This record gives sequence, C-alpha cells and structure tokens, in this order.
Amino acid sequence: MSPQDLTLPTERMQAVQSPIIPIVAGLIRQNPGTISLGQGVVSYPPPDTAFEQISQFFAQPENHKYQAVTGIPLLKEAIAHKLVSFNHITLDSDRAIVVTAGSNMAFNNVVLGITNPGDEIILPTPYYFNHEMAIAMASCKAVLVPTDANYQLDLDAISGAITPKTRAIVTISPNNPTGAVYPQSSLEQVNQICRDNQIYHISDEAYEYFTYDGVKHFSPGSIPDSSRHTISLYSLSKAYGFASWRIGYMVIPQHLVDPINKIQDTILICPPVISQYAALGALQTGISYCQEKLTEIAIARQIVLAQLKSLGDICTIPQADGAFYFLLKVNTSIPDLELVEKLIKDYRVAVLPGNTFGVRNGCYLRVAYGALSPTTAREGIERLVKGLTILLSVAPNC
Repeated sequence: MSPQDLTLPTERMQAVQSPIIPIVAGLIRQNPGTISLGQGVVSYPPPDTAFEQISQFFAQPENHKYQAVTGIPLLKEAIAHKLVSFNHITLDSDRAIVVTAGSNMAFNNVVLGITNPGDEIILPTPYYFNHEMAIAMASCKAVLVPTDANYQLDLDAISGAITPKTRAIVTISPNNPTGAVYPQSSLEQVNQICRDNQIYHISDEAYEYFTYDGVKHFSPGSIPDSSRHTISLYSLSKAYGFASWRIGYMVIPQHLVDPINKIQDTILICPPVISQYAALGALQTGISYCQEKLTEIAIARQIVLAQLKSLGDICTIPQADGAFYFLLKVNTSIPDLELVEKLIKDYRVAVLPGNTFGVRNGCYLRVAYGALSPTTAREGIERLVKGLTILLSVAPNC
C-alpha cells in the first residue's frame, strides 16, 4: 500500500469552504486606507459593567480552575431572566441553558449532537457560511433551499426538501447575510413543519436587537409546546461589542443535555470563566445598552441605503429591516470575488462576495455597516457606488 501524503487534507475537510473573512482581510492589508464594509462587527466596546464584573472573577481564587461545563450559575440566571423578559421563552424542566464560546460553537455543538454522518440539515439560502461549514465538518449534508426575491422564506420549498435523513431546519432572523427579518407567521409555520416531521427547528437569533422602522423580532422558542423540538441560539458578540470575548448561549431541549455535555466537555471543558463574568455584567446592563448604540447604526444604515439607491439599475436592493447588512444583486457578469478584488484594489472599499453565502446564480455583494460611524459610512458607500458605477459601465451585463 502506498504511503499516505500527510500534506493532503482529508476528504471531509476538502468539502469545507475556506473562510472568506481572512481572505478579504488579507486584501485589505495589502491596500492600506481601505474602508471595510465587509466583516459583521460593531464599533463600540462592551459596557462598563462588563469590566466591573471582572473584579468579581479575581475575588474568587477557585475561578482559576475549571468550572461548570454548561456555564456558571450566576450567568445562567441572568440569561434566564433575559429569555423570559425579552424573548418570552418559558423556562421549565423541558429546557436547558448552555453557555458556549460564541454562538458559532453553539451551532457546531448542536449539529454534532443531533446528527449522524450523512444526515441532512436544511439551510435557506443565502446561508451564513459558518453554518454550512459546520454541517460539512460533521460529515453531513446541507440541503439548500432558495428564498424569494426579498430573501423571505419559501415554506413550500422547505417542506418539499424534507427527506427521511433530515434532522433540522435552520432559520436566522434577523438574517445574516441579507438583513431580512422573518415575520412571526413564517417562523411559526417553520416550527410547525418541524413539529409535524419530528425534526429540530434551529433558530439563530444573534441579531435579535438589531431591527429598524418598527419591525419586531420574534423568537420561535416562545411558541407554546415547542420546547422538545426548538433550539435557540444567541450571542453577545454584536449587541454588547463582545466579539473577541467569545460568549454565546443556547436554549436546548432537556433530552439533548447529555450529548451536548459530552461535546462541550471534550472540545472546551468550560466556556472562559473570565468572559462569563464580563457577560454577566453586560446582561445586567441589558438591552438598553444596545438600543443606545442603535441610533447611530440606524443613521449609518440610512446613509448607506440612500447611496445604494442612487445606483439605479446597476443593482437590486431587497428589503432589509434587521441586522446590519444589505445583500445586493449586481447586474453584471463579473464574478463576485473578482469584483470584490477590484473594489479593494482600485477604490479602497471592501465588501464580501455572495458566493460564500451560497448564492451562485449571479453576482451578489454583502454590504455591512454595523462598525461604521455616519461619517465613515458616507465615505465608504461613496467609494462603493463610484467603483460599481465605473466598473460596470465598462463591463458586459448579464
């Protein structure tokens, strides 16, 4: 038998796409002065109460040792209060809270906990790329179901995609990468589809506080009698400026606690305890902290939207009432990654290609504005508009 080439990735990892953020970040570094409309982060730091709670971490010498696999009790109590008051999720013996090192880890743990190799998970497209990557790493199949022209769920298509191997349907609302917010009625219907087919509804709600123009967020976990088949994922990364602190959490059916414990204990042992104390402080401040910051983000959103509309027929801008993204359909035959590279090199503005979010029937660009002040948003979007106008005026349209 021929020796194995140790430099070659496994078949499983060959099936996983390369993360796009480091690729675009490399292009930005090569082109100093680029304004990034790419990565989905906020510009503001955690609240002061997060730092104040860290002193309580140091006050307990035992905190330097391993702590509970699923999170420290104080933080889980604060999460429980938030879930009841904001998400209207009833916590009882059928549900459990698990703190994780970010909501990406929560999703990864769930996929490992509910599937066998070869199982299927339904992802409406455009999808969040880390979800698709996690499914591939678990040797499972992401079944891609298109959304409509406004990136809203196609419920008939979702129902039609269910097979005996389906284990879950994923929804993200408010959505990354589209900014779409799914109405309560659509999420209730997805949840009912899952109940009827004895599969899980995985509801990613990382952007729960980021809605605009009176649009309201809805948590499927608040649906009566949904506890056994609904998994709700949350993050502190966006609302509390916690991206590098890596704290998220999930609400899972009680019957999944044992497998999730095994997974988390193996991979992590316990979420970083110092970050959990900081998270406790952030949650004690509450939603008001994010709402104060939303005023400026909403101003940046209006600036970006107004400038994008000036492009006219160059691109289509579906409605986006949440998160801090627009996913543009650009009327060109230029491949999206090539267009991204040209925009960075020639116009010093960065966006992400739609291809990485699973949309491959044309040229799509994700524009992010959460990290921008109104001034930077204006300059960045002016560069994007100028670049698209010039580049597409000399390129053939689709």
